[in-house]
Amino acid sequence: MSEEYGFSPLPGELMKKWPKTATGEPVPPKFLTHCPSTDMADVLLVNMLDAYGIPALILHPGDGTFGKVVLGLSGTGSSVLVPETMLADAEELIKENQDDELQSGV
Repeated sequence: MSEEYGFSPLPGELMKKWPKTATGEPVPPKFLTHCPSTDMADVLLVNMLDAYGIPALILHPGDGTFGKVVLGLSGTGSSVLVPETMLADAEELIKENQDDELQSGV
C-alpha cells in the first residue's frame, strides 16, 4: 500500500479506523477527490466522511506537504483517499453534499 502511493503507513487513530482485509492488512486507499486547501474544503470533507464512519486520508501532491508545513496550506491542494471498500459510499455522500449546496445556493 505505502509503496504505491508514496506515503508511510497510516498514523495512529486513522490506522485503528481503517478497515482491514481478511488477512489483517489495511484495505488499499482509493482516490475520492481533489480539493483546494485554501478554504479548508479538504478538512471539512474529511470530517464529514468521519461522521459517517468513513476514514479518509489527505495527501498533498508535489511540494504541497512543504507548503502545508511552512505556510499552513498546500498550494497544490489536497487529494482525499478513502478505503476502496467504502469508495462508493463516500462518492454518494459527496454527491449528496454537492446537490445540497446547489439547492441552497451556497
